[in-house]
Amino acid sequence: MSGKFPLIQREDERDVEVNWEDQQRINQFSKLNVRLERLEDSYKTQKTEKEYLDDLAMEIELLDDEEPVPYRIGDTFVMLPLEEAQERVEKDKDTIDARVEDLDSQISAIAEEMEVLKKALYGKFGRAINLEKD
Repeated sequence: MSGKFPLIQREDERDVEVNWEDQQRINQFSKLNVRLERLEDSYKTQKTEKEYLDDLAMEIELLDDEEPVPYRIGDTFVMLPLEEAQERVEKDKDTIDARVEDLDSQISAIAEEMEVLKKALYGKFGRAINLEKD
């Protein structure tokens, strides 16, 4: 499938035709960029949640063993024995750690794929195409 796309002028003033394969690479790069941004936002959210849980774990350690601990489950707070609250915090931290690790590996894989596309597109179009974040 060889469609005609507009010409892009390189920095050396030569016209370079944007063929169907080039357009597919540009489209793929754009899709990956959007996905990367979403994953990075989710990564930041999970890291923040992990920090909150770390702070909570330290606060719980300072509580009296006899005091029940208010613990949020969904939109509700439930009073739990100290030991059970500590176990839940550790379990939640482990869950978030797994999510963060998964997001990190997805981000790395997408970044690698984007680098391959960047090299190919910059190789053909030079400065006539901008693939960098602002």
